[in-house]
Parts: sequence; structure tokens; C-alpha cells
Amino acid sequence: MNQWWNKINSGNTFLIIAGPCVLEEEPIVFSIADQLKHISQLLDLDIVFKGSFDKANRTSIKSYRGPGLDRGLELLRSVKEKYNLKITTDVHLPSQVDKVAKIVDIIQIPAFLCRQTDLLLAAGHSGKIVNVKKGQFISPDDTGYIVEKINSTGNQKVLLTERGSCFGYHNLIVDFTSLPKMKKYAPVIFDATHSVQKPGAKAGQSGGERNMIEYLSRAAAAVGVNGLFFEVHPHPEKALSDRENSLNIKKLLPLLKMLLRIRQSVINQTGEK
Repeated sequence: MNQWWNKINSGNTFLIIAGPCVLEEEPIVFSIADQLKHISQLLDLDIVFKGSFDKANRTSIKSYRGPGLDRGLELLRSVKEKYNLKITTDVHLPSQVDKVAKIVDIIQIPAFLCRQTDLLLAAGHSGKIVNVKKGQFISPDDTGYIVEKINSTGNQKVLLTERGSCFGYHNLIVDFTSLPKMKKYAPVIFDATHSVQKPGAKAGQSGGERNMIEYLSRAAAAVGVNGLFFEVHPHPEKALSDRENSLNIKKLLPLLKMLLRIRQSVINQTGEK
């Protein structure tokens, strides 16, 4: 694990985190995992499978939250064993961390909880890589305090994920100057799908601009990031969460090929990884 972290931290691997917003029925989960494994082999990329066992921040009480902790971890363990993929999922409570850490390779902290000290410390104490999504309400420089909290546990393995900032009601804007600012504190992942979300824009649920995913991910690859995050689904219009901003998984391979070319061009010109 430390060797893998060193590759991420040094920029010697381009990390892709991808999967459904929320874990659904087993056939859909396995279909997505199978396609991600295929892409990882074709492109020789580190792809981490992401799926939430509980979406505790859904807009409406009527919205699907997920299979729950125990069933969710069963599904994630199956993906790991069947497809030999690394795994990540998000935690919402400190009490969930120990159980989740037994399965995942990366613990994810949701954006709305990015300043919750007890949660950050629990994740840090797990010894796992901790990926913290930058809250839509904080500045890039404030992420330094997040990293400091996790580092205080003796855990230096921290990732920061940019996913857009609040811009009035029902809208997010990505400030691409945030990426190099955040890289002062930790390797940076760009969340290309949540960044096109329109929070609460559709009567009890979020909207989104799926057609903008490619443009923002291209910009992030050009600015320079350590990896990218995509919510993917075989039928985005039927996804049980974030359907408006999920990418059709069939489009992931050609998009990644283009992004890798952009990244390599930047490295050739600047030497920066």
C-alpha cells in the first residue's frame, strides 16, 4: 500500500476513481466493475471502484439512499475479490470507519463533512489513504487545515478532491486556480461529474449538465491533477442517484484516452506531473 501511495504522491501514476454514485443491484454493480477492469487493463491505469453504501445527504427523504453498511460492504468485497480492483466508499460517521477500513483501499470523506474533525481523525487513524472532497463552501486554502487534522494522527496519506464551489442557488462553478493551490497540501483529484451537478435544481433532486463533463475534465488534465473522479453508469437516465450528472460508462474509455494524451503533453512541455 505504501508503494502505491508513493506512486500517487509522486505523480507517477494517474489515479482514476470511478463507479456508480450509489450501490445498486448486484448485476449493475458487477457490470460496471467488469467494464472498469477492462479499461484499466487496456490503458494500464490504476482504477479504483467507487460506490456508496449510503447516500446520507440526498435532497429528499423519498430518495434512494443505498443498500446500507453491511450489504454495501458485502458488494464492495465481492467487487474487490472478483475483479481485483481497489475500492473506495464514503463514510458519514466515525463509528463506520473501522468496519469500512477492513474492505476499502481509500476512505472517502463527503464534501459536506469535510470539516468534521472527529470523522477526519477516525479516518486518519485507520491508516488508509483518506480522500477528502473539498466542501462547496470552503476556499482551496482552507483545505490545508483538513490535511493538518489528518496528518495529526500520523497519517500522511491524504488526497483532496475538487468538486466545484457554490455559485448562487442550484449551481456550482469550478475555479481552476484551486487545483494548484490545493496541490500545496496534498495530491489533487478532480471530480468531473459532481462539478457539473446542479444541487437541488429539480423538485427534490439535483440536476446536472452531463454534456459538460468532457470539457471540465479536459481542463483539469491540462491544469495538472493527480487523478480524476467519475460517476459512471450503463444507463445514466435510470441511475438511482445523480442520474443527471453521471457519465455513460461507454464514453469513459475514449475520454480517458484523450485525457491521458493531454496529461502527457503537459508533462512533456513542463515536466510537471
